[in-house]
Amino acid sequence: MCIEKCYFCSGPIYPGHGMMFIHNDCKVFRFCKSKCHKNLKKKCNSDQVRWIKAFQKAAGKELTVDNSFEFEKRRNEPIKYQQELWNKTIDAMKRVEEIKQKCSVKFIMNRLNKNKESQANIHLIQAPLQLEEKTVQQLQEDVDTEDAS
Repeated sequence: MCIEKCYFCSGPIYPGHGMMFIHNDCKVFRFCKSKCHKNLKKKCNSDQVRWIKAFQKAAGKELTVDNSFEFEKRRNEPIKYQQELWNKTIDAMKRVEEIKQKCSVKFIMNRLNKNKESQANIHLIQAPLQLEEKTVQQLQEDVDTEDAS
């Protein structure tokens, strides 16, 4: 299995993919997609087309130059074991876990308090209705007593 390179963008062309253009002088041009083929037909310069690797490398936008890759490389180096550093790390992990637990408990309690407050508000709304019913009953009783006398 041979993986070819695209003539225009230098991308990989896997077997069974892409297209091939052959000149009269038997020079073979392989393209990974029709976009590359069309750009070659338009006689575009591949070094000036922004989405091509050659342009990105020339402009300094290539990801292989990115500083984050160097950071990743440094992280993979083995670090000498230090008992003090190990203990501090374990203590910090325990502290972070405690803080998470407190936050989750506080979150749950806040939700319960909001629920209690909303129920209290419902009681406050229902309380005047009950008072109105009591006053209506008292008025009816008063009216009945006046009619009886």
